[in-house]
Amino acid sequence: MSQQHPPPLQAYQWTNLGRELSTRSIPPKPQPWSTQTHSYKSKRELYPSPKNASPPLTTKDPSDVVSTLQTSRPLFSSYLRIRSLAKSPNNPELQQARLELESTLTELTADLNDLVESVRAIEQDPYRYGLELEEVQRRRKLVDDVGDEVEKMHEELQQTVSDSAVETLPNPTEFDAALEEEERGRSGDDYYASMEQQRQFELMHEQDEQLDGVFRTVGNLRQQADDMGRELEDQAVMIDEVDTLADRVGGKLSNGMSRIKHIVRKNEGKRSLLGGAVYSVYAGFLQGWTIWYGMGISSSN
Repeated sequence: MSQQHPPPLQAYQWTNLGRELSTRSIPPKPQPWSTQTHSYKSKRELYPSPKNASPPLTTKDPSDVVSTLQTSRPLFSSYLRIRSLAKSPNNPELQQARLELESTLTELTADLNDLVESVRAIEQDPYRYGLELEEVQRRRKLVDDVGDEVEKMHEELQQTVSDSAVETLPNPTEFDAALEEEERGRSGDDYYASMEQQRQFELMHEQDEQLDGVFRTVGNLRQQADDMGRELEDQAVMIDEVDTLADRVGGKLSNGMSRIKHIVRKNEGKRSLLGGAVYSVYAGFLQGWTIWYGMGISSSN
Protein backbone atom coordinates (compact mmCIF):
# COMPACT_ATOMS: atom_id res chain seq x y z
CA MET A 1 0.00 0.00 0.00
CA SER A 2 1.32 3.38 -0.94
CA GLN A 3 1.36 6.15 1.55
CA GLN A 4 -1.08 8.94 0.71
CA HIS A 5 0.03 12.52 1.27
CA PRO A 6 -2.32 15.24 2.46
CA PRO A 7 -3.04 18.14 0.10
CA PRO A 8 -0.45 20.98 0.01
CA LEU A 9 -0.80 23.68 2.58
CA GLN A 10 -0.91 27.34 1.68
CA ALA A 11 1.56 29.39 3.78
CA TYR A 12 1.40 33.14 3.76
CA GLN A 13 4.61 35.09 4.02
CA TRP A 14 4.54 38.80 4.94
CA THR A 15 7.58 40.59 3.64
CA ASN A 16 8.83 43.38 5.89
CA LEU A 17 9.96 45.95 3.30
CA GLY A 18 7.70 45.42 0.34
CA ARG A 19 4.65 44.79 2.49
CA GLU A 20 3.42 42.49 -0.23
CA LEU A 21 1.45 39.33 0.48
CA SER A 22 2.90 36.37 -1.39
CA THR A 23 1.93 32.74 -1.31
CA ARG A 24 3.87 29.61 -2.10
CA SER A 25 3.13 25.88 -1.78
CA ILE A 26 4.95 23.98 0.93
CA PRO A 27 5.00 20.23 0.44
CA PRO A 28 4.43 18.02 3.50
CA LYS A 29 7.46 16.58 5.20
CA PRO A 30 7.93 12.99 3.99
CA GLN A 31 9.40 10.18 6.07
CA PRO A 32 13.11 9.58 5.61
CA TRP A 33 12.53 5.83 5.10
CA SER A 34 9.96 4.45 2.69
CA THR A 35 7.91 1.45 3.92
CA GLN A 36 8.09 -0.23 0.50
CA THR A 37 11.67 0.29 -0.72
CA HIS A 38 13.38 1.22 2.55
CA SER A 39 15.54 3.67 0.56
CA TYR A 40 17.12 6.74 2.21
CA LYS A 41 16.30 10.17 0.74
CA SER A 42 18.73 13.04 1.05
CA LYS A 43 17.94 16.30 2.80
CA ARG A 44 18.01 18.16 -0.55
CA GLU A 45 15.34 15.78 -1.86
CA LEU A 46 13.25 16.06 1.29
CA TYR A 47 13.45 19.88 1.42
CA PRO A 48 13.83 21.16 -2.13
CA SER A 49 14.45 24.89 -2.54
CA PRO A 50 11.58 26.70 -4.22
CA LYS A 51 12.42 27.84 -7.70
CA ASN A 52 12.20 31.52 -8.57
CA ALA A 53 11.54 32.45 -4.92
CA SER A 54 10.85 36.15 -4.64
CA PRO A 55 13.40 37.95 -2.44
CA PRO A 56 12.16 39.91 0.55
CA LEU A 57 13.53 43.10 -1.04
CA THR A 58 11.62 43.87 -4.22
CA THR A 59 12.50 46.53 -6.75
CA LYS A 60 9.77 48.75 -5.39
CA ASP A 61 11.11 48.90 -1.82
CA PRO A 62 14.46 50.67 -2.33
CA SER A 63 12.92 53.09 -4.77
CA ASP A 64 10.31 54.04 -2.16
CA VAL A 65 13.02 54.64 0.42
CA VAL A 66 15.11 56.70 -2.00
CA SER A 67 12.04 58.69 -3.05
CA THR A 68 11.17 59.48 0.56
CA LEU A 69 14.78 60.45 1.22
CA GLN A 70 14.79 62.83 -1.74
CA THR A 71 11.59 64.40 -0.42
CA SER A 72 13.10 64.91 3.01
CA ARG A 73 16.26 66.60 1.74
CA PRO A 74 14.68 69.92 0.64
CA LEU A 75 12.59 69.93 3.82
CA PHE A 76 15.77 69.47 5.85
CA SER A 77 17.56 72.29 3.99
CA SER A 78 14.57 74.59 4.46
CA TYR A 79 14.46 73.77 8.17
CA LEU A 80 18.17 74.60 8.60
CA ARG A 81 17.73 77.90 6.74
CA ILE A 82 14.71 78.95 8.80
CA ARG A 83 16.41 77.91 12.05
CA SER A 84 19.49 80.00 11.23
CA LEU A 85 17.32 83.10 10.70
CA ALA A 86 14.86 82.54 13.54
CA LYS A 87 15.34 84.53 16.73
CA SER A 88 13.13 82.32 18.88
CA PRO A 89 12.30 78.59 18.98
CA ASN A 90 8.60 79.56 19.03
CA ASN A 91 8.76 80.98 15.53
CA PRO A 92 5.65 79.71 13.67
CA GLU A 93 7.50 79.17 10.41
CA LEU A 94 10.22 77.22 12.24
CA GLN A 95 7.67 75.04 14.03
CA GLN A 96 5.85 74.29 10.77
CA ALA A 97 9.08 73.31 9.02
CA ARG A 98 10.03 71.13 11.99
CA LEU A 99 6.68 69.29 11.95
CA GLU A 100 6.92 68.58 8.21
CA LEU A 101 10.46 67.28 8.57
CA GLU A 102 9.60 65.11 11.58
CA SER A 103 6.64 63.56 9.74
CA THR A 104 8.78 62.73 6.72
CA LEU A 105 11.58 61.32 8.87
CA THR A 106 9.12 59.14 10.78
CA GLU A 107 7.94 57.54 7.55
CA LEU A 108 11.49 57.26 6.27
CA THR A 109 12.68 55.63 9.49
CA ALA A 110 9.91 53.00 9.34
CA ASP A 111 10.75 52.15 5.73
CA LEU A 112 14.43 52.02 6.60
CA ASN A 113 13.84 49.58 9.47
CA ASP A 114 11.93 47.26 7.15
CA LEU A 115 14.70 47.58 4.60
CA VAL A 116 17.30 46.61 7.19
CA GLU A 117 15.36 43.48 8.18
CA SER A 118 14.98 42.49 4.54
CA VAL A 119 18.69 42.87 3.87
CA ARG A 120 19.50 40.78 6.93
CA ALA A 121 17.25 38.00 5.66
CA ILE A 122 18.86 38.09 2.22
CA GLU A 123 22.38 38.03 3.68
CA GLN A 124 21.67 34.67 5.37
CA ASP A 125 21.02 32.86 2.06
CA PRO A 126 21.37 35.16 -0.98
CA TYR A 127 21.47 32.31 -3.54
CA ARG A 128 18.03 31.15 -2.44
CA TYR A 129 16.61 34.37 -3.89
CA GLY A 130 18.82 34.33 -6.97
CA LEU A 131 21.04 37.23 -5.82
CA GLU A 132 24.79 37.56 -6.12
CA LEU A 133 27.04 38.76 -3.33
CA GLU A 134 27.71 42.03 -5.19
CA GLU A 135 24.00 42.83 -5.22
CA VAL A 136 23.72 42.03 -1.52
CA GLN A 137 26.68 44.32 -0.79
CA ARG A 138 25.12 47.09 -2.88
CA ARG A 139 21.88 46.86 -0.90
CA ARG A 140 23.78 46.82 2.38
CA LYS A 141 25.68 49.96 1.33
CA LEU A 142 22.40 51.64 0.38
CA VAL A 143 20.97 50.85 3.81
CA ASP A 144 24.07 52.18 5.58
CA ASP A 145 24.18 55.41 3.57
CA VAL A 146 20.50 56.15 4.08
CA GLY A 147 20.81 55.32 7.78
CA ASP A 148 23.72 57.75 8.23
CA GLU A 149 21.86 60.56 6.49
CA VAL A 150 18.70 59.99 8.52
CA GLU A 151 20.73 59.94 11.73
CA LYS A 152 22.28 63.31 10.88
CA MET A 153 18.82 64.77 10.27
CA HIS A 154 17.64 63.52 13.66
CA GLU A 155 20.70 65.08 15.32
CA GLU A 156 19.91 68.44 13.74
CA LEU A 157 16.32 68.19 14.97
CA GLN A 158 17.61 67.79 18.52
CA GLN A 159 19.22 71.22 18.33
CA THR A 160 16.91 74.12 19.12
CA VAL A 161 17.17 77.86 18.82
CA SER A 162 18.36 79.54 22.02
CA ASP A 163 17.04 83.00 22.81
CA SER A 164 20.31 83.98 24.48
CA ALA A 165 22.34 82.78 21.50
CA VAL A 166 20.44 84.91 18.97
CA GLU A 167 22.27 88.07 18.06
CA THR A 168 20.03 91.13 18.07
CA LEU A 169 20.48 93.95 15.61
CA PRO A 170 22.08 97.12 17.00
CA ASN A 171 20.09 100.26 17.58
CA PRO A 172 19.95 102.39 14.38
CA THR A 173 21.05 105.43 16.41
CA GLU A 174 24.30 103.65 17.12
CA PHE A 175 25.22 103.49 13.42
CA ASP A 176 26.25 107.18 13.29
CA ALA A 177 28.44 106.84 16.37
CA ALA A 178 30.06 103.73 14.93
CA LEU A 179 30.69 105.50 11.62
CA GLU A 180 32.18 108.54 13.38
CA GLU A 181 34.46 106.34 15.44
CA GLU A 182 35.52 104.51 12.31
CA GLU A 183 36.25 107.81 10.56
CA ARG A 184 38.32 108.97 13.54
CA GLY A 185 40.21 105.73 13.46
CA ARG A 186 40.87 106.14 9.76
CA SER A 187 42.02 109.76 10.21
CA GLY A 188 44.35 108.70 13.02
CA ASP A 189 45.71 105.93 10.87
CA ASP A 190 46.23 108.38 8.00
CA TYR A 191 48.08 110.80 10.30
CA TYR A 192 50.42 108.12 11.58
CA ALA A 193 50.93 106.85 8.05
CA SER A 194 51.85 110.34 6.80
CA MET A 195 54.23 110.83 9.72
CA GLU A 196 55.88 107.53 9.04
CA GLN A 197 56.18 108.37 5.34
CA GLN A 198 57.75 111.75 6.14
CA ARG A 199 60.20 110.06 8.49
CA GLN A 200 61.15 107.64 5.75
CA PHE A 201 61.80 110.54 3.35
CA GLU A 202 64.03 112.24 5.92
CA LEU A 203 66.03 109.08 6.49
CA MET A 204 66.47 108.62 2.74
CA HIS A 205 67.64 112.25 2.38
CA GLU A 206 70.17 111.79 5.19
CA GLN A 207 71.45 108.63 3.59
CA ASP A 208 71.84 110.44 0.25
CA GLU A 209 73.87 113.20 1.92
CA GLN A 210 76.10 110.64 3.62
CA LEU A 211 76.67 108.88 0.32
CA ASP A 212 77.59 112.19 -1.34
CA GLY A 213 80.14 112.86 1.42
CA VAL A 214 81.62 109.41 0.93
CA PHE A 215 81.89 110.03 -2.83
CA ARG A 216 83.66 113.36 -2.24
CA THR A 217 86.10 111.78 0.21
CA VAL A 218 86.89 109.02 -2.25
CA GLY A 219 87.47 111.64 -4.98
CA ASN A 220 89.87 113.57 -2.77
CA LEU A 221 91.80 110.44 -1.91
CA ARG A 222 92.04 109.60 -5.58
CA GLN A 223 93.35 113.10 -6.40
CA GLN A 224 95.96 112.84 -3.65
CA ALA A 225 97.03 109.46 -4.93
CA ASP A 226 97.47 110.92 -8.44
CA ASP A 227 99.57 113.82 -7.05
CA MET A 228 101.75 111.43 -5.08
CA GLY A 229 102.26 109.33 -8.20
CA ARG A 230 103.40 112.34 -10.23
CA GLU A 231 105.78 113.46 -7.43
CA LEU A 232 107.30 110.00 -7.29
CA GLU A 233 107.83 110.08 -11.05
CA ASP A 234 109.58 113.52 -10.78
CA GLN A 235 111.78 112.31 -7.96
CA ALA A 236 112.75 109.26 -9.99
CA VAL A 237 113.86 111.54 -12.86
CA MET A 238 115.87 113.72 -10.43
CA ILE A 239 117.58 110.69 -8.96
CA ASP A 240 118.57 109.55 -12.44
CA GLU A 241 120.06 112.99 -13.21
CA VAL A 242 122.00 113.06 -9.91
CA ASP A 243 123.39 109.61 -10.65
CA THR A 244 124.50 110.76 -14.09
CA LEU A 245 126.22 113.89 -12.67
CA ALA A 246 127.86 111.85 -9.94
CA ASP A 247 129.25 109.49 -12.55
CA ARG A 248 130.64 112.44 -14.55
CA VAL A 249 132.22 114.08 -11.49
CA GLY A 250 133.65 110.75 -10.44
CA GLY A 251 135.23 110.34 -13.84
CA LYS A 252 136.71 113.84 -13.73
CA LEU A 253 138.08 113.24 -10.23
CA SER A 254 139.69 110.05 -11.39
CA ASN A 255 141.36 111.83 -14.30
CA GLY A 256 142.56 114.67 -12.03
CA MET A 257 143.97 112.26 -9.49
CA SER A 258 145.80 110.41 -12.21
CA ARG A 259 147.37 113.65 -13.44
CA ILE A 260 148.34 114.71 -9.91
CA LYS A 261 149.99 111.39 -9.27
CA HIS A 262 151.91 111.72 -12.52
CA ILE A 263 153.11 115.19 -11.55
CA VAL A 264 154.09 114.06 -8.09
CA ARG A 265 156.18 111.23 -9.44
CA LYS A 266 158.04 113.62 -11.71
CA ASN A 267 158.70 116.21 -9.05
CA GLU A 268 159.69 113.92 -6.21
CA GLY A 269 162.40 115.37 -4.05
CA LYS A 270 162.44 119.17 -4.02
CA ARG A 271 158.99 119.67 -5.14
CA SER A 272 157.41 116.89 -3.18
CA LEU A 273 156.08 119.24 -0.54
CA LEU A 274 154.71 121.69 -3.08
CA GLY A 275 153.16 118.89 -5.08
CA GLY A 276 151.43 117.48 -2.01
CA ALA A 277 150.00 120.86 -1.16
CA VAL A 278 148.80 121.45 -4.68
CA TYR A 279 147.32 117.97 -4.76
CA SER A 280 145.41 118.59 -1.56
CA VAL A 281 144.07 121.95 -2.74
CA TYR A 282 143.06 120.55 -6.11
CA ALA A 283 141.34 117.57 -4.56
CA GLY A 284 139.45 119.76 -2.10
CA PHE A 285 138.40 122.10 -4.87
CA LEU A 286 137.04 119.31 -6.99
CA GLN A 287 135.15 117.79 -4.08
CA GLY A 288 133.61 121.12 -3.07
CA TRP A 289 132.65 121.94 -6.61
CA THR A 290 130.96 118.57 -7.02
CA ILE A 291 128.92 119.04 -3.85
CA TRP A 292 127.92 122.58 -4.76
CA TYR A 293 126.90 121.60 -8.26
CA GLY A 294 124.77 118.72 -7.04
CA MET A 295 123.00 120.90 -4.45
CA GLY A 296 122.28 123.54 -7.07
CA ILE A 297 120.61 121.04 -9.35
CA SER A 298 118.49 119.66 -6.52
CA SER A 299 117.28 123.10 -5.43
CA SER A 300 116.46 124.16 -8.99
CA ASN A 301 114.23 121.08 -9.48
